Amino acid sequence: MNAAPSSQLQQFQECRLCGLLAADRQLTRRARRQLQRAGVSQRAVQAVAAPPAPAPAPRNLVSNVSEVGIRDAPLKPLFPDEPPPPKEGSPKLRVAIVGCGLAGLSTAVELVDQGHEVEIFESRPFIGGKVGSFVDKAGNHIELGLHVFFGCYHNLFRLMAKVGALENLLPKEHAHTFVNTGGDVRLLDFRFKLGGKDIGAPFHGLKAFFTTDQLSALDKAQNSLALGTSPVVRALVDPEGGMRSVRSLDNQSFSDWFKGHGGSQGSIDRMWNPVAYALGFLDCDNISARCMLSIFQFFATKTDASRLRMLNGSPADRLLRPITDYLEARGVKIHTRTGARDMLWEEDEDGRPRVSGIRMTTAGRERIVKADAYVAALDVPGVKRLIPEDHAWSKRFDVFGKMHRLSGVPVITVQLRYPGWVTELGPKPEKHGKHGSNPAVPQRLSSDPADPNAAGRGIDNLLYSADADFSCFADLAITSPVDYYREDQGSLLQCVLTPADPYMPLSNEEIADRVHKQVLNLFPSARGMAPVFHSVVKIGQSLYREAPGMEPFRPPQKTPIDNFFLAGSYTQQDYIDSMEGATLSGRLCAGKIINAVPQLAS
Repeated sequence: MNAAPSSQLQQFQECRLCGLLAADRQLTRRARRQLQRAGVSQRAVQAVAAPPAPAPAPRNLVSNVSEVGIRDAPLKPLFPDEPPPPKEGSPKLRVAIVGCGLAGLSTAVELVDQGHEVEIFESRPFIGGKVGSFVDKAGNHIELGLHVFFGCYHNLFRLMAKVGALENLLPKEHAHTFVNTGGDVRLLDFRFKLGGKDIGAPFHGLKAFFTTDQLSALDKAQNSLALGTSPVVRALVDPEGGMRSVRSLDNQSFSDWFKGHGGSQGSIDRMWNPVAYALGFLDCDNISARCMLSIFQFFATKTDASRLRMLNGSPADRLLRPITDYLEARGVKIHTRTGARDMLWEEDEDGRPRVSGIRMTTAGRERIVKADAYVAALDVPGVKRLIPEDHAWSKRFDVFGKMHRLSGVPVITVQLRYPGWVTELGPKPEKHGKHGSNPAVPQRLSSDPADPNAAGRGIDNLLYSADADFSCFADLAITSPVDYYREDQGSLLQCVLTPADPYMPLSNEEIADRVHKQVLNLFPSARGMAPVFHSVVKIGQSLYREAPGMEPFRPPQKTPIDNFFLAGSYTQQDYIDSMEGATLSGRLCAGKIINAVPQLAS
């Protein structure tokens, strides 16, 4: 049996489904079942299916931005102040942004809200960068990665609220789920009630770590010793001081720090390595202690930070399209299939370099784009290519030279579509592992047992594993059903292979076959099923490598070149390389441009 959803979640589902159906102007058989399961009456279903009324006046999209404001952010530096409205008659800049991922889009939104003229240039045929997705010829939504939204992603939530996309997030149960060999499912469960009242940070975290059965009793005791002597404790009373202590640990790997404070190798193997791979695509031996402890601090100080959310469908439709609609409605031009070949620059009368244009190529045709300010919103390999090849900047300015020490981590994202439901936990322990149908594990079950495809069946959350080469995965047909559920098919597992290096030389077919075999090792009940579809996306350099000692090489958003700026989660900001880090970097970049308007306009 699965745990009954809360009334709040039911209300969220009801609002989400009604809004979705009203937008689509149709009511499918599957949608009727979803509405009924969410507690919506047949009369309400009929009302949604009625012919639409005339389109209302455009709503104020920024009305709910304040709901994710500074009062919830773990640290004030992680949530910049809102820029003041531009003064009447203040100069308006022309800004060219190279790169249309979250960092570039975030920068553009901030600038266009200040009245500046923005153009964005993207070399791919689709936008989104590492958050991008596209539809293949067979109609499958292909993602470049598995995207999970932590509750501490306040800058991204603010952006989504501003453009009307916040309603596309589906909150998951407040538990982190580990799947071990043989269908053995264990929880790091943050749900904590006393006397019917929810108990929050830091006590919910203490409860989660003391009660998790993913670790042995000895490992839990040693885990408590390490975390109890970490900067996280200081952060409970002095968040700024705690973060300063966390930053100072950048030169150590998490393994060295953790075991040096009494932590066990067993904790690393069974819990922290899967988490580290999910966060930074590196294991605990190779990821900076700063990276891991930053997240621990957020989890410890804010109740909702550790709760996960996922989009109700594909990133292209549920996250990126609302942002581009917002921008294009305000005059922003977005050019896809337009690559930046190189930057043109010259020296002013004082000998200082200044960007004079960017050479762009579209379908073999070149043109020079000129603007008042230029933003490189690219990943690490992309920005390295854009910096002038003669290394004049790298030799003259330390910030550009240091950037060449940064590198990306390879990752492979694999999708496997099955004819049935893979992560469904059945009633027999001998078939489904030790926990069987453990009611603590959040599942979604069919409302009609006679119809196996009436709804997705299985675990409705992000999943970790210490027993597979994909450290994190999810069944998108369950977690993100709007675009991924299909009535005639079953699970759509999206698995992230980390480390990906051993798999990069292999063919897509061999990669998919190896991942499938590991899926069956985790879920023996799925034996006998074979994938009916697979996709494999290889990225040679994805997230920047957050190895020990790399923090000093991250550049600021404002460069020594007066009219050249950087945005990207690899730039200086206190979040890890993530969607939130990219969004925050865009806000910081736009803030630097806004502060420099008088100088740039002159």
